[in-house]
Amino acid sequence: MNTENPKSPRHRPPTIHWVGGVSGHLEILDQRKLPTEVVVLKLTTTEEVWQAIRTLAIRGAPAIGIAAAYGIFLAARTVSPASQSAALIDVIQTSGAYILTSRPTAVNLEWSIDQMTRIAITERGIGVRQLVKRLLSEANAICTEDAEKCLAIGKHGQHFIPEDGGVLTHCNAGGLATSDHGTALALVYEAHRRGRKFQVFADETRPLLQGARLTAWELQAAGVDVTLICDSMAALVMQQKKIDVILVGADRIAANGDSANKIGTYGVAQLAHIHKIPLIVVAPCSTFDLTLPTGEQIPIEQRPAEEVTSLFGTRTAPPDIKVYNPAFDVTPHKLIHAIVTERGVISPVTSENVRTHVDQ
Repeated sequence: MNTENPKSPRHRPPTIHWVGGVSGHLEILDQRKLPTEVVVLKLTTTEEVWQAIRTLAIRGAPAIGIAAAYGIFLAARTVSPASQSAALIDVIQTSGAYILTSRPTAVNLEWSIDQMTRIAITERGIGVRQLVKRLLSEANAICTEDAEKCLAIGKHGQHFIPEDGGVLTHCNAGGLATSDHGTALALVYEAHRRGRKFQVFADETRPLLQGARLTAWELQAAGVDVTLICDSMAALVMQQKKIDVILVGADRIAANGDSANKIGTYGVAQLAHIHKIPLIVVAPCSTFDLTLPTGEQIPIEQRPAEEVTSLFGTRTAPPDIKVYNPAFDVTPHKLIHAIVTERGVISPVTSENVRTHVDQ
């Protein structure tokens, strides 16, 4: 574990990257420590990857999908080169099922595991030694392609941010949630690169404060004009006409466009509808789950009670209080103005437009 001076977050380590070749290791930026510490974790086993995902050391749908791919590789390289390919495939399928138990809502996790498993099955004829190398190559490609997708997302959606406008964000959908650039924040970064002037209001995002700890931190580091607000202030800044557009990410999008995102997004969407402010969902095409007709079928992760009853080790609620702590909610497609992906913009958000866009 490496600890760096947090005073210069502009030069932060990558969110996630692989170091070395087949015998190397995975490094992730421990997001539980931000913004007061910059800590890099070295992961060498599938179990460590599972733990990092479950405990939110790494979070964000694209980033945990990348982590899952490397977790599959770490399991694969434990198989003896002298083994049959069937033994390697069995290990991959077992480890994939295990990693899936870490967090159930983000479909990117399942997508990357399926991708790694497909490679192992379709290319099993090359032998275990070469197949292990191939799996590392695929995991690296998933990571690289995510950064490329995020850049494309930013270019497709930056026009939603007006000159001298106000942007509201909820949770973190930036470089800390992906391999680089971000999804929702990719629009912000692209508009900023083009010299556009605007102000971002980052709401804190209870109960784990990803907006305060992560979004505000990385936007400030990038030189973007950002103001932190409490979640309960969102309605007021909309009423005061400080907000022109709302940008959020997504962890799973159903076939009709219903979108699961961090708890509280649905409330923000309702407020946006009342105040006639466009809500833009931003995510790569891998976030769509066309097997689910609507958002009613999206599994919603339940998190530990301690995340609500305590804040950074200090108890903030009575002992033995009952707690309900869903990590996500689902915003109906009718409240979504547009969905931006690496392929362009879906608007209006309908089942037909979603399927046409994703299947192209």
